[in-house]
Amino acid sequence: MQPTDIRNPAYFHKVVDCQWACPAHTPVPEYIRLIAAGRYSDAYMVNWQANVFPGILGRTCDRPCEPACRRSRVEESTGNKPEPVAICRLKRVAADLKDDVQARLPKPAARWNGKRVACVGAGPSSLTVARDLAPLGYRVTVFEADAKPGGFMRTQVPRFRLPEEVIDEETGYILGLGVEFVAGRRIDSLKTLLAEKFDAIFIGCGAPRGRDLELPGRQEAAAQIHVGIDWLASVYFGHISKVGKRVIVLGGGNTAMDCCRSAKRLGGDAVTVIVRSGFDEMKASPWEKEDAMHEGIPILDCRVPKAFLHENGRLVGMTFEKVRVEHGADGRRKLVPTGEPDERHDCDEVLIAVGQENAFPWIERDIGITFDPKWDMPVVDQTTMQSSLPHVLFGGDAAFGPKNIIWAVAHGHEAALSIELLLGGADTRERPLPAVEVMSQKMGIHEWSYDNNISPDLRYKVPWADPAKTLKSMSLEVELGFDAETAWKEAQRCLNCDVQTVFSDHLCIECDACVDICPMDCITFTVNAEEGELRMQLTAPALNTEQALYVSDPVKTGRVMVKDEDVCLHCGLCAERCPTGAWDMQKYLIEMSHAGDAKPDAKQEAA
Repeated sequence: MQPTDIRNPAYFHKVVDCQWACPAHTPVPEYIRLIAAGRYSDAYMVNWQANVFPGILGRTCDRPCEPACRRSRVEESTGNKPEPVAICRLKRVAADLKDDVQARLPKPAARWNGKRVACVGAGPSSLTVARDLAPLGYRVTVFEADAKPGGFMRTQVPRFRLPEEVIDEETGYILGLGVEFVAGRRIDSLKTLLAEKFDAIFIGCGAPRGRDLELPGRQEAAAQIHVGIDWLASVYFGHISKVGKRVIVLGGGNTAMDCCRSAKRLGGDAVTVIVRSGFDEMKASPWEKEDAMHEGIPILDCRVPKAFLHENGRLVGMTFEKVRVEHGADGRRKLVPTGEPDERHDCDEVLIAVGQENAFPWIERDIGITFDPKWDMPVVDQTTMQSSLPHVLFGGDAAFGPKNIIWAVAHGHEAALSIELLLGGADTRERPLPAVEVMSQKMGIHEWSYDNNISPDLRYKVPWADPAKTLKSMSLEVELGFDAETAWKEAQRCLNCDVQTVFSDHLCIECDACVDICPMDCITFTVNAEEGELRMQLTAPALNTEQALYVSDPVKTGRVMVKDEDVCLHCGLCAERCPTGAWDMQKYLIEMSHAGDAKPDAKQEAA
């Protein structure tokens, strides 16, 4: 193998598994260390720079960082139950325990740069675009059909998960940057909006249409059958305040979990989730399923809905075909009928949460925007977020279909950067490189500026409020969050994956002290070979090809040092033991490029 080029910004970034997995690339270990030091406001601002909504995401994020957490892998390799660091809930700690950060936020631009940007919808993606561009002098106008900003964060996520005051605070930070918020205006014609001569238009209106199920009995019992996302919005706006005693929720995603938990609070004595897929294949996050079941809501899997049953115009139940999950040779899932009799489940109300889709009847098809004929979706560049009309960009659910808030934020950052490049006359595909800082953490011969002790503690559980109270209230928050003491303990479980082991081959005397002391057997000095062979030559074979091997230049004997990045604990014992300083612990901080990081051309500077 060729020696590893650690100057490549992506190399150590990928080793920081949590940050690499986060769509917004939040510097997770950095803010966790700040929390451990009691610097909650600093931790909040690190989050705010990357993911914009720390308090909201600390409660609602889909947490792609946590399955990637190195803590799970190394615990599993030692035979323990794998438990990632509670990254998401530590983010909430920063939001809950911070001081007033208003003075630390950017100020509204002192001078307009002459460019006008429209954002359609006031959801997380549009608000991210506004957050990034407004302080740079762009005049950003956000159009929203509802009275308040937030989009589906406000209208579809129940208050027992996400308090209104958290949404108000974090959307307020953005509007306070000089953003013009036009409430109560639904954009019903893109052609009309284009005529208003904005320099760029960002469409972040979400995926506002829930899928229906056209089964026998659907029309006859329509009064008691509701599309999930519409029903959640009606609950938020106060149009619905109660449900029938027996409620069936159809679907296995996070919206279905919000529906069933809301129905439980609105009077549903017997609320049941019924899903076509197997339990493990449900789209809902594992913790969302756990929360629903914790509240006494059963989840029945492998049941395909067949018909709505009705008597005298009222819904009385549903029938389901029982299936089993099989996978073909191509790996595709098939639902195969078991041959058992159909099941009947009596109910008074049904909530359909089987998916969401985009609806763009307001985008005329003769204005130059190319639509994918298969999905009837605008064709959007996944790097620049631009449509076939370069100054019309998409993000969030409106771009590629329903995902989580953190994906919408990531899209917003990329779109804002594209707008800056586009309006500055630059190529939107030439993205500026991220800012990278690598700094030794050595403070003495055997001392580091970070705590490299590894806590043996298992993951701490977030405390819940009394269910006797929460199940009677739509507004009482269920999760209480970590207190400062528990947050400190949980923060100690972080392995500081951003503090990298950096090897200097010219200093190595091949004493093998680092090999002897490594608790994971991840360092080997061996004869170089092709990657597949080299992986098997290591003291502990490196089987996870998703993570790289760190390969040095030849040392004095001609061998190479090879380290398996997959299971390294970043404990620093190799650097502490090394008598020549060939190993060092260096903190790697990468900040992704956002609007403001691109070099403007002369035209933009003159604006």
